[in-house]
Amino acid sequence: MPILHYLHQLKSCANHRSITSAKQLHAHFIKLGLTQFIHLTNTLLSVYSKCNLLEDALQLFDEMPQRDHVSWATILTAQNQANLPNKTLSRFPSMFSLDGLLPDDFVFASLVKACGSLGDIKQGKQVHGNFLVSQFFDDDVVKSSLVDMYAKCGLPDNGRLVFDSIKSRNMASWTAMIYGYARKGRKEEALELFSRVPVKDLFAWTALISGLVQSGNAVDAFGLFVEMRKKGISIIDPLVLSSIVGASANLAMLELGKQVHGFVIRLGYESCVFISNALVDMYAKCSDILAAKDVFSRMSRRDVVSWTSIIVGAAQHGQAKEALSLYDNMVLNGVKPNEVTFVGLIYACSHVGLVNRGRELFKSMVEDYGIHPSLQHYTCLLDLLARSGYLEEAETIINSMPFKPDEPTWAALLSACKQYGNVKMAIRFADHLLSLKPEEPSTYILLSNVYASSGVWEHASKARHLLETLEVRKEPGYSYVYFGKESQTFFAGESSHPMNDEIYGLLNELGVEMKRRGYVPDTSWILHNTEHQEKERQLFWHSERLAVAYGLLKSVPGTTIRIVKNLRAERYGGNGGLCRTWRWSMTVGEGFVEDVDLDDTGLILGQVYGYQSGTTESGELDPPQKCLDL
Repeated sequence: MPILHYLHQLKSCANHRSITSAKQLHAHFIKLGLTQFIHLTNTLLSVYSKCNLLEDALQLFDEMPQRDHVSWATILTAQNQANLPNKTLSRFPSMFSLDGLLPDDFVFASLVKACGSLGDIKQGKQVHGNFLVSQFFDDDVVKSSLVDMYAKCGLPDNGRLVFDSIKSRNMASWTAMIYGYARKGRKEEALELFSRVPVKDLFAWTALISGLVQSGNAVDAFGLFVEMRKKGISIIDPLVLSSIVGASANLAMLELGKQVHGFVIRLGYESCVFISNALVDMYAKCSDILAAKDVFSRMSRRDVVSWTSIIVGAAQHGQAKEALSLYDNMVLNGVKPNEVTFVGLIYACSHVGLVNRGRELFKSMVEDYGIHPSLQHYTCLLDLLARSGYLEEAETIINSMPFKPDEPTWAALLSACKQYGNVKMAIRFADHLLSLKPEEPSTYILLSNVYASSGVWEHASKARHLLETLEVRKEPGYSYVYFGKESQTFFAGESSHPMNDEIYGLLNELGVEMKRRGYVPDTSWILHNTEHQEKERQLFWHSERLAVAYGLLKSVPGTTIRIVKNLRAERYGGNGGLCRTWRWSMTVGEGFVEDVDLDDTGLILGQVYGYQSGTTESGELDPPQKCLDL
């Protein structure tokens, strides 16, 4: 039977994803000794790749008596498509050492894509250098891949140099460059380039919108999405929807997220795994964990992101046991956890003091799954140990871990030392923290108070002086409350609101009742040189209280009130934290508050009305201890 006929059969297998027929042909080729024909084996290799049979493709590749550039380009592309870019880069050196081949334009494109997927700019620049000295130095397809790589690695200026050198730009290069600018927050340059794109199709809009969402410009992204819809752009690909769902999560605007969810359902994209993943994450971040669980339960297929999103969501809402149970089910379902999964799990253990389980998970992450702990993993473990009083063990780890501790890590440990009265260790940690020149005002308050209580007045004075310098640059803190379609914003100490008298009257009434029940304001997070009455006043005037009081006055029983702070700090009061935006909700009952749902539910009404609160010198309450934001 002629080779051309076999090639035609293989092409048919690829088009129809006919795995059985492809394997039967492969067995037939071996029996007839046809695997020596490289064109035939390359085509079979391509069929396995298109049918997502990577293991079969790798076995065939390794058994090929000879390989050419097509063979290498096909297998490297297959590994990229299987989301194994690290394997692509590790296999590449054998191209020359085993087969004596130098990369061609297709191989260069595969290598560049792998570097972009990994965010490995060092290797990416090496590949770029080799490309420039090769005979393919002017290939526009490889250049488009380089633009995409530099955009993903956060180097749009490098990408622009390559972009400007492309003679015939395709849409891939335009969208990559637009995304690169938008992702770095360079909105004007992204919009200017977008205005010149030859075809403003869905993918160009998606590049612009998704980049803006990732750079924190969620409001602008929503505006552009609305404009895109008005222009009648058909959503034939759901990627832009996942970006808009993510924007709702970043803004913590539940009602907006629900509208986007309804739009997703109307377009028929709810069954897309990555859309459902985004919805789970959005509802969890908007404090509607029940809706997150509902979306998760209705997913017909779940990947590691699905499980991780619901695990972290449960942990954020104080449901540590449920988070750990979900992890057990995840493993039973054969889904391999990733780095983020373990951040959420160790955080969950920290939330309820499960020290041994936290240690076991950290060990399992390394030994069972081969995950190298990041600074974030160490910070979570250290927080777990410090919260539970294992300060010596925490100090041993911090001195041996392969990372330099950052501000949140030192602050968490210092806060624990303060809590457990370990003065000597507190001074050591405070010295390390002060040397980092922290950026958070609350860190300087913590430092000043630790030094002052230990009698180290020179360092306490230095911390206060640095705080005064920092306050000039500090973004004013505010909270906004929303229930249903209504929202209001409050700044600390605000006195111009139309309902000012009613708000402060309610707070006074609640304050009297709380003190009657034995409440004593925790003013330890305010500078020691502040008068006691002034400390209580600062606690009383923080923006969350004003927002809560307004919500209580305007709502009826059964209403859910949600509070969001604007400050995107990395360390908060208490034992430190990792989240960027604090949000919580509560349901109003006949006795004012019936139920409260915080990202750290252990604080409940204490965080609302002052228990265990951490207040900065401006009168702003630090958000709850140890929130976690993916």
